[in-house]
Amino acid sequence: MAKTGATLKTPATPKGILELEFARNAGQASAVVGAWKGIGTADNIQAAKINTWLDFVFLLFYSTFLYTLCRLLADSFSGFLCITGRFLAKGALVAGLLDTLENAGMLVTLYGHISDDCALLTYILSITKWIIASSAVGYILMAGSVSIHQKIKKTG
Repeated sequence: MAKTGATLKTPATPKGILELEFARNAGQASAVVGAWKGIGTADNIQAAKINTWLDFVFLLFYSTFLYTLCRLLADSFSGFLCITGRFLAKGALVAGLLDTLENAGMLVTLYGHISDDCALLTYILSITKWIIASSAVGYILMAGSVSIHQKIKKTG
């Protein structure tokens, strides 16, 4: 996806497709789309559409991966770490669902139906997805470290 979205990083849109994810209103979304329309011969609107469609595949993998890791780690603990891991495992699947809805909002915008409501909803979905997915990654790093430490302690 970095390859298909490479041309989306421009002086006006340095974060590429993330600029559209984080556009909070029609004016910001229009500015992103306008910047992509005004770039030389590259069809950046088409590149953004392809990038967004590819994300539907990617989100299946990352949400399942995060779910599986959180669940496996949770099952190796009891108490708080178990409960938190199971909660974040389910959250990872929710993040995938939110990403699906976010992508739908971005595609609506990319197909020319730009509105304040769609931009704001896409923004809220994106922020919420990132918070949940980041929390799951944080849990994996923390609980994974605790698990490794416990195994080293048992063998040493």
